[in-house]
Amino acid sequence: MLRDGCGFYLRRDAGGRYQLELQRTPVDLVEKRVRLVGTVVGAELVSADGVAPE
Repeated sequence: MLRDGCGFYLRRDAGGRYQLELQRTPVDLVEKRVRLVGTVVGAELVSADGVAPE
């Protein structure tokens, strides 16, 4: 997971990234591999229900 300005992003293993729509700010997980539960709501936007360390 990455932080860019005021937003959070999930870098995909296949390249590119998803912008994350989050309810809480998971600053302790920045620059770490994470497991994400959520719904893809746009081409590059995910509404996250939960983020946890992998």
